[in-house]
Amino acid sequence: MSKSRSRAAVAAVVALAAVTGAAVLLRPDAPQADPSADRPDVETATVERTDLTSTRSLRGTLGFGAPKPVKGGGTGTVTALPQVGATAERGKALHRVDDRPVPVLFGATPLFRKLEEPGVKGSDVAVVMDNLAALGYTVGIRPDDDSKAEFTPRVVEALKKWQRKVGLPDTGKVEPGQVLVLAGPVRVSSVTAQPGAAASEELFQVTPTGKVVVLQVSPTEAGAVSQGAKVLLTRPDGRDVPGTISSVGTAVSGEQGQGAGPRIEVVVTPDRDEDVADLDSAPVQVKITTERREGVLSVPLEALVALREGGYAVQSPGGALKAVETGMHSQSRVEVSGPDVVEGMVVVVAR
Repeated sequence: MSKSRSRAAVAAVVALAAVTGAAVLLRPDAPQADPSADRPDVETATVERTDLTSTRSLRGTLGFGAPKPVKGGGTGTVTALPQVGATAERGKALHRVDDRPVPVLFGATPLFRKLEEPGVKGSDVAVVMDNLAALGYTVGIRPDDDSKAEFTPRVVEALKKWQRKVGLPDTGKVEPGQVLVLAGPVRVSSVTAQPGAAASEELFQVTPTGKVVVLQVSPTEAGAVSQGAKVLLTRPDGRDVPGTISSVGTAVSGEQGQGAGPRIEVVVTPDRDEDVADLDSAPVQVKITTERREGVLSVPLEALVALREGGYAVQSPGGALKAVETGMHSQSRVEVSGPDVVEGMVVVVAR
């Protein structure tokens, strides 16, 4: 929160206190009376060195995130499709084409050509090598540079062994449509094709396997969030659970509802799956820390005295006033500084 906004917020609180008689308004020509003379039970607090945070609460929706479509690729006829809720596993099939399984591989590059001749290099070869190695097959040394991954005789032999195991012809060759390359483990959220459809069509839609919170924020609000930042998620039952901002969109979407304006998608992942395991889809509040000040001197907001000539002060139990500069405020406390303000100093708190 900016300093000007902090001062405005402090002013609002102090003004309210003044209306109720809780703050002292000074006039330069008025004698300074001791407000504690007739109130021996005056309330006090101490100046403390604390960490202050400013938070913002935004509305989000808990679920499995936005679904993404999956196409089969290749040729043939779809003969079996997965059930909604099925989870993709490396080396296992989600659907069948021409009554043959189409195993899932994980990677960033889909197969875009037929791999059959040893010596071919590329990132699609790297995907095949990585998955075979993860499934326990020996593929030899895999270069760090994906583009230099080579389809060697050793890779061909490993591919044949794996094909036999999963029920595919052990040709040692693989082409688009014979395997389904996904970015990672996902959950089938809906099935969009029917048995008998062409394998190249959209087959189903997938979401992450874990639950996430999706919120739409304005471009100005997006400046207060960053990937990797820690947040608190308030469940419908009021319980707060920790989460982490996993992604902040860069593309601005169109208006969503009258007066909504352009929005940016922010995705938050709960730190512990068990914290939201009992919820399916639910509205939540996302508490985001927008500013943090560590090790600053602070007092309760009610300890501030508004000066007629401008600014603020704190008051000792004896009545002496010490001018302060105000900074960030957080909930019931406000940052203060000044040459006469020290940690542990006792100040009067308005009631």
